[in-house]
Amino acid sequence: MTHPDKVAADTPPGRDRAVDVARLAALLVVMFGHCALLLATIDAGGVRIANLLGELPAITPITWVVQVMPLFFVAGGAAGAYGWRADTSWGTWLFTRAQRLCRPVFWYLAAWSMAILITRAVLGPASALALGRECVALLWFLGVYLVVLAFVPVLTRLGTGSAVAVVVAALLATTAAVDAIRFAAGTPMSGVANFLIVWLIPVVIGVAYARRLINPRVALAVAAVALSAQTVLAVAGVYEVSLVVTGTERMSNVSPPTLLLALQCTWMSLLFAAAAGAIRRWAARPRVWYIVAVGNAGAMTLYLWHIAAIAVAAFCLHAVGLDAYDVHAQDFWALLALRAVVFAVVMAAMFRLLSPLEHRRLPWWDAPTSAVGARSTAAGVLVCLAGIALVLLAKNGLADAAGWTTLGCFVAAAATARIAAKAGSH
Repeated sequence: MTHPDKVAADTPPGRDRAVDVARLAALLVVMFGHCALLLATIDAGGVRIANLLGELPAITPITWVVQVMPLFFVAGGAAGAYGWRADTSWGTWLFTRAQRLCRPVFWYLAAWSMAILITRAVLGPASALALGRECVALLWFLGVYLVVLAFVPVLTRLGTGSAVAVVVAALLATTAAVDAIRFAAGTPMSGVANFLIVWLIPVVIGVAYARRLINPRVALAVAAVALSAQTVLAVAGVYEVSLVVTGTERMSNVSPPTLLLALQCTWMSLLFAAAAGAIRRWAARPRVWYIVAVGNAGAMTLYLWHIAAIAVAAFCLHAVGLDAYDVHAQDFWALLALRAVVFAVVMAAMFRLLSPLEHRRLPWWDAPTSAVGARSTAAGVLVCLAGIALVLLAKNGLADAAGWTTLGCFVAAAATARIAAKAGSH
């Protein structure tokens, strides 16, 4: 039996392969999207970093296609709904999800902490601070994900498509209200509540999809309405067009999220729900499913380490005079394509080396849990606090006192959640 046939045979018949396809497809778009957006070179002044969208703002509308983070959250909501059982204790359930998610993060943070300390000793505090900002920036996703995952059990109580529609509409309205406060205050921090509100939208739709509350035809119609509303807001100039960070925007749609991104979450999640049947049939092919299964088995490795792989590819090409930096150079697009190929090779090697760490159970951390009552609730709350600490770490960076303190808060919250979850076990 070939590897694809064996993997297909070993897959439980009830597994929703569309969810796995959505997760891996989104991950690949994010990885190669970041590879395309990063412009880097080294000259006498040191490392120079730029952003493709900042240099070529005319291509900004493409971010409406490549902003696929909603698919991660809709997949997480669906997977969480499939894994939730009504007789399970909430906090224990949430902690068991965090065990798997945080395991590769511990390795990642340990590696970068050592790298930052070495950089500080060799190159000085400024270089360490710059590295500390970049290496943890992607952790915002895991932080937000841990918090929104906590809502999955209560969302499974939604029993009709109408109830789902009411919840999504309420979240969109609340997002708009928070945006109004942000517009009035003129500060990004005044819109921070939208980190939770906006990213809950695809989770709600993911849970509803898993519980078969979404009619595909209705999903397509509502998705069209959401996309139309998003387009009107962008054309009217109410919001920036870009749905990713460019470094040149007046008001980011991402950090914190805005109504424009909330509408993106709505139509993209509903589009997935409408297309899921066709996706499942396609993923039933053994060779297709083999790639999807292998990729999902190391999804966190791909997400956490792809920026490092992009940096390795870029600097290796720089060493032989093949920088993709000047967008007006005649061979720029060819050099960018070359970097994507080199990145794919480097990422494949890193995946092979590091993905086993996702499945290597950690002593103490991965011990079984069955806490109930107040101890279980405490474990769940602490997981949420750990998620908030990760968001703050991603925002503020590592290497200065505030960064190390935030890292300590994450580790402390996760460790205390582990203790709380274990204390009530039988």
